[in-house]
Amino acid sequence: MPKRKSPVTETKPTEFLPGKPISLKILGDYLDLSPATISLVLNNAPGVRSIPQETRDRVLAAAKKFDYRPSFYARSLRKKQTFSVGVLVPELSDGYSVLVMDGIEEVLLEEGYFYLTASHRRKADLIEEYPRLLMDRSVEGFIAIDTALQHSLPLPVVAVAGHRKIEGVTSITLDHKRAAELALHHLYQLGHRQIAFMRGQTFSSDSEDRWKSLMSVARKLELEVHPELTVQLEVNVSSPELGYPVVQQLLAHNRPFTALVSFNDVAAIGAIRAFRDHGLRVPEDISIVGFDDIQGAAYHNPSLTTIRQPLHSMGTHAARLLLQRIRGSKDFPEHVAIVPELIIRESTCPPNPKHPVRKH
Repeated sequence: MPKRKSPVTETKPTEFLPGKPISLKILGDYLDLSPATISLVLNNAPGVRSIPQETRDRVLAAAKKFDYRPSFYARSLRKKQTFSVGVLVPELSDGYSVLVMDGIEEVLLEEGYFYLTASHRRKADLIEEYPRLLMDRSVEGFIAIDTALQHSLPLPVVAVAGHRKIEGVTSITLDHKRAAELALHHLYQLGHRQIAFMRGQTFSSDSEDRWKSLMSVARKLELEVHPELTVQLEVNVSSPELGYPVVQQLLAHNRPFTALVSFNDVAAIGAIRAFRDHGLRVPEDISIVGFDDIQGAAYHNPSLTTIRQPLHSMGTHAARLLLQRIRGSKDFPEHVAIVPELIIRESTCPPNPKHPVRKH
């Protein structure tokens, strides 16, 4: 009996026309295999190991040759899943959110999940409305990045920088107490005793915990925190102009200080410009510690000493936790604390005893 020619090398049948969708049945007829077998191979299902490797190779080669793609909708109906999640962010251009999103995307793409992103600009009505709109699109869960959720949702939720205890929400937060210790001990060991502080905006999820932690560590170090050396960020922007005007306020008080702890790296970059415009050098006259370790922190001039949040890892962790919950895991943590790291670069050094900003 003559050997049957491999279906992959046979002439393309008339069913395979340019631009015409290829059905599983047509592909099955072409390969002389059942649709179930082809489906097992293309979806890498648990039973695929029972299929000979040669057959699996034939299926994959034919699918590639004829650009066959399994129907997402058929897959969704079969498994009663949409393979999509919703991601809530304050804004897409924010450096913090971008790095967290990068980690989230990495995991979701590996797992075959889509994600729908909604940028709420910290507007309370949108934070309330967007989850409903995303649920109308059948997402299976949510990841909320620096988003002030007010109540539980009927789907699994993982919150990055979520500080409120809400039923059904797993919160991933930085260990702010350790972060405060790293920042202030670094400045203290360099010799700084007159330190200015920049408080985060009230709408930022991290602001309150970070401030309380800094004040706790300052008390232990017996560092006096002067009201004139404390400034409050107010504006909702994600560019260096965030830190520029508050440094002008600091300098207007004429209270001597040798170092500044910035709320984040973006504000620190704006602060450096404000100091330079006032004739002060960083770090020779004023040392600055940032927070986050955004992508540009190492390349700014001077490069930023900062507290690194492993934002990419926080994103991957959030995505994996959410998928575990979507897949039915009942054993999940309510809170996950992430350990920060001090990254020492060029924006800090011992205080300059000769600079006039230190004179009383």
